[in-house]
Parts: sequence; C-alpha cells; structure tokens
Amino acid sequence: MSEITVAETDACRGAHRILDVREESEVAQGLISGAVHIPMGDLHARLHELDPTVPVVAVCRSGNRSATVADALNQAGFTASTMTGGMIAWQRAGLPTI
Repeated sequence: MSEITVAETDACRGAHRILDVREESEVAQGLISGAVHIPMGDLHARLHELDPTVPVVAVCRSGNRSATVADALNQAGFTASTMTGGMIAWQRAGLPTI
C-alpha cells in the first residue's frame, strides 16, 4: 500500500477517486469536495460503486483505517493508496471541505 501526501491528494482529485471511509458522525465535520463516502464497515457490500479502472485515495480521520482499506482494495484488484495524516492533516493544511 502506498501513501500520498495531502498536497498530492489535492492535486490528483480530478484523476483519482477520493474515498472517505469514516463514519457518518465524522463526515459531518467536513468532507473533501468530490469524495465518495463509504464507511469502512460498508465497503465490502458497496465495492461495486467504485470503478476498478480509476485509482483510489482512501481517507479517514488519521490515516489508520484508510491504510487498511487501501490494502483491501489493492487485494481486490484496485490501485489504491492512503492519504498520510487523514482529514486531520487535510484540515490542518487549510484545505477546503464541504
């Protein structure tokens, strides 16, 4: 599983699918514009919602859950990475959320 920085994630938002795997209560605190929200626990049942030809950047609060998700996606045939530092790092960088 590869890790990419917040700046790299911001730069590739148009070409990659940003996958937010946090719970509803966490997403209520802000979501990266254009991200798709699928809680980690729902991923297996909703995997069909992701296009395996589009690279995925998994995002969570701090980077731990998203690393697990990125590993699972890579094993399922996707190209996936995790955003280092998660949404904590995104918000500290002053990047926008919706």
